[in-house]
Amino acid sequence: MSSNIVAMRKIVQQLRLEAGINRVKVSQAAADLQQFCLQNAQQDPLLTGMSSSNNPFRPQKVCSFL
Repeated sequence: MSSNIVAMRKIVQQLRLEAGINRVKVSQAAADLQQFCLQNAQQDPLLTGMSSSNNPFRPQKVCSFL
């Protein structure tokens, strides 16, 4: 019975901790994310592309000797 009480106290302590966390509204988080994406769009290689000389994932050229 005492182990059950200890477990319940841990749960209550965790719930109190979680209740005290400051939360951000979803609309505010979405607006912040959109602003961040717009500010950093120029440096995003998925949006602007990458030159083949800087691309580490380009197919390697095959070297063959005749």
